Amino acid sequence: MNTTQTPSFSADLTVTHVLAELLERLEHSAVPVGPEQYLSVVTHLVEAFDSVRPGVELGALLDTHPAAAELYENTVYQHAGLCRSPLDPALAAERQAKQAIERAMRQPNQGNTHGQS
Repeated sequence: MNTTQTPSFSADLTVTHVLAELLERLEHSAVPVGPEQYLSVVTHLVEAFDSVRPGVELGALLDTHPAAAELYENTVYQHAGLCRSPLDPALAAERQAKQAIERAMRQPNQGNTHGQS
């Protein structure tokens, strides 16, 4: 029996949880997995996501199953860059990154000893 603790899920997440577990196993399998099997699990998981409401329980499932979280984000969000984290901290991080890149681009290329710029 696996000794790791897994979050408890409501009845509406039971199928989603089983499929998320199966996807994790396929992702980390040492034995090559056939594309039909992988596609079947992904297709069924996408269908399961359609019937699940976002909330704390779904968030807990996605936090413990990275492959399912990636699939969820790729299928639920229509615009690249969106994620499950709250929008305000994500936007603030994006602005900070933009400012850091702009500062780095303004600084002269120091330590260049080969005459290239």
